[in-house]
Amino acid sequence: MLNKKRVVVGMSGGVDSSVAAYLLKQDGYEVIGATMQIWQDAPPECLDDGGSVSAVTDAHLVAQKLGIPFYVLNFKMGFKNKVIDYFINEYLDGKTPNPCIACNKNVKWESLLQKSSQLGADYIATGHYARVVQINGRYTLKQSASAAKDQTYVLYPLTQYQLSKTLMPCGNYTKDEIRAIAKEIGLSVADKKDSQEICFIPDNDYNNYIKQNSGVDINPGNFVDCDGNILGRHKGIPYYTVGQRKGLGIAFGKPLFVSKINASENEIVLSGNDGLFSDKLSVGSLNFMKLSQINSETHAFGKIRYAHKLSPCKIKMAGNILDCTFDTPQRAAAPGQAAVFYDDEGHILCGGDILG
Repeated sequence: MLNKKRVVVGMSGGVDSSVAAYLLKQDGYEVIGATMQIWQDAPPECLDDGGSVSAVTDAHLVAQKLGIPFYVLNFKMGFKNKVIDYFINEYLDGKTPNPCIACNKNVKWESLLQKSSQLGADYIATGHYARVVQINGRYTLKQSASAAKDQTYVLYPLTQYQLSKTLMPCGNYTKDEIRAIAKEIGLSVADKKDSQEICFIPDNDYNNYIKQNSGVDINPGNFVDCDGNILGRHKGIPYYTVGQRKGLGIAFGKPLFVSKINASENEIVLSGNDGLFSDKLSVGSLNFMKLSQINSETHAFGKIRYAHKLSPCKIKMAGNILDCTFDTPQRAAAPGQAAVFYDDEGHILCGGDILG
């Protein structure tokens, strides 16, 4: 009889990671559950992720139900340094961060792999809706069976080594199917709602969070138009993001949107909706998945934010920077967010940080 492979499953206390653990056990793996505790202070009961009290409790109950060992892992310091500080500094620099991507890249996979090695495990697993595949000797992610729940966008920075050690069993199911499995086996989290907000920010009030935790003064500055004409005063760079219309704090008599943020000048550039569209994009800090490099202009499908639909484009390299030209102009590409590029079968070719 072949030895069973051992896998450490990152369990958030939600239905997806809980069912992932069950599916892997059913498939013959030796499963170990682990919740990553990342909340910096005494976590409020209302939170259901981020390693809060309720998350740990729910994950522990599921582990007991499934009959698997369970650990709570303290990743607070790594999360503070690599996610919270990054989040605050990006906003102060006039960019729009994606803390989930930073967490996946710098905390979850790095820390879970280290712990899994200590536990003698062969793999780690999560409840993400994505599929790990190998094509021509390279690992990549393929969009999940459920287009509505696909999470490949936030996983684009995973390295070849990380992918080779990762299992994502939920990628072959829809959310309804996952919930149905949870109900069938009697998991208490079967109907638990998905977390929709940033896990470490109470009430999703990120403006107040940045103000309280940045340690720097947030100074007002000027709203200007595309020609540099002063239109009014803003309350501080971190309170705005590209594409924003509501909450500008001033009436202009016509709809205006944030089209650019000049942090060095403490200026917010406003324009009409038409000024938010562009067919060109520059992308840096690239991570290659299906492709190991881009040698010539390549047809792809680009995605510039999590909820964005894939849009046909052409990509090519200019030194270490990827230049993208979309077939149709895209709205409000925000520096600091990710641009991820796919082939026509839903495999990630590469991705990186939007520069402008």
